[in-house]
Parts: sequence; structure tokens; C-alpha cells
Amino acid sequence: MANETLTALPTDEDVAFYRENGYWISPPLLTDDVLQAAERGMRRHHAGDVDRHIAREPEGSFGGWTPADGDVLRKNDGASLRVDELALLVRQSVLAGCAARLAGADEIRLWHDQLLYKPSGPRRQANVGWHTDRRYWLTCSSERMLTAWVPFHDIQEEHGPVMFVAGSHRLDTGTDLDFFDQDLSTVDRYAAEHDLRIVSATLTRGQVSFHHCRTVHGSGPNRSGEPRRSLAVHLQPGDNHHVAARNPDGSVAGHHNDRLTARPDGTPDYADPAVCPRLWPPAA
Repeated sequence: MANETLTALPTDEDVAFYRENGYWISPPLLTDDVLQAAERGMRRHHAGDVDRHIAREPEGSFGGWTPADGDVLRKNDGASLRVDELALLVRQSVLAGCAARLAGADEIRLWHDQLLYKPSGPRRQANVGWHTDRRYWLTCSSERMLTAWVPFHDIQEEHGPVMFVAGSHRLDTGTDLDFFDQDLSTVDRYAAEHDLRIVSATLTRGQVSFHHCRTVHGSGPNRSGEPRRSLAVHLQPGDNHHVAARNPDGSVAGHHNDRLTARPDGTPDYADPAVCPRLWPPAA
């Protein structure tokens, strides 16, 4: 382990804050070179210039946004599995090292990632609705999964930063919250009933926000005059594995990783090294 990584890891006080509030904002962790490369990787991905395709992905159906969708919120899943510059960002050991400390895990693997581009302007469809990541990961055994949100530039209020409902990971938030819901007022009554704070993750370039899989979060419109550009890196402890689960409506729950990591007998393998590589501890 590099000394630089060790000194950047969360302190005991930081870990206590995360476990109480369900989020933590790091000091600057990432270099300009890594973030500049990530910007190039984003442009390449959006242009369809990829280094590889994901095995067992049906006709690119998990990729998300394409130019035909227009100037709306762009979300592309698994971008680091396609583009080298984004893989470089995901494999920064300091990200997984911080996640391991916060989650209390000896090992951290990639779960998946989302390349996010929020255009500037009065577009309601560019909001990210209040939701929890856990709602979409019902087939995961672990309750300690978490996300590192990595912006590629300074994030101010006008960019529509990620907002967290502090402490919401410790409560039953129900299942009616939705990533695609554009009405951000849906959480106001919930927060007031439970006396919870809503916190905006304003960051300087190189800082990263981390949040628990059960923390309610979302983001509003981007009014900055430039697109908001970031990568959400979803992370799993080493003991996470597939479990059978059902959605609130009774249908069988699933995740696109179930197909990408399927063993010959069809059972998902969330430790598949090609799709969910180990990120912590770093390779010797």
C-alpha cells in the first residue's frame, strides 16, 4: 500500500460520522491527471469510441444514453468496463481504500459504475429523483454496499450537486422513491417527519462523496452554464453475493449484473473478476 493512500483514508472520526449520517465527503483524493483522463474517457464513451465491449451484454442494451436521445441527462452503466481512462479512475486504490474503512470491510470489489452527464438549463428531465441505491440492489446479500461519487470538476450549488438526506440510512424509507422521478418535493414531508437534514455535496475538484446504499439521495437541475460531469462508482464488500429476492410488487428482483456474471449453471457470481474486479486491497 502506498503511503499516500494510507494517509488519505478516513479517520475514526470520519467513520463515525459516516455511520451516523450515511455519507462522508473526503478531502481531495484524486489528481488532475486522473480527472483529465476521465474527461477524455467520457467524451470517447459518448462518441461510441470504446476499447472493448462487455461480454454477455445483449446488443449493448445496458449501455444507456446514446446521441439519439438528445441533450438530456446521460446515464451510461458499466462505462469503466468499456473505456480505459474510466477504468483507470475506478481502479484508484484510494477510492476503494476509503470505502473499505467506511464499510468496515476487509475487501472491496466493484459492483458497477454509472457515467453521469447532466446538461445545464431548465430541463426538468435532468433531475435525479430521490432514491436509495439499495432499492435497486435487492439481490445483493450485503447491507454495507456504498457509492463513491466522483465529479470531474468543482461542484457548486448551481451545478445541481448530489443531495443526501442525512441519517436516512438508519430508517425504513419505503419503496416509493424513484431515480427517475422529477418531483424533488416528494422527500420534504419525509424529512420533516423524521427531523432529517438535507445536505448538498458541494466539492472542489479531486474531492469525492461517499454514501451508504440505504441513504436517500437525489439532485436538482444544473444551472451552472456547463454540463455536470461525474462517475458514480458503486462498491461491494468482499462477502457480498447473490440472493433470491422479490420486488415490492411481487415480481422477481434482478440486476443486469446477474446476466453479466452468470456461471454456466446460470447462478450470478458477484465476484466475477471481469465484471466485479477486486479493488481493495490493491494488488501487490
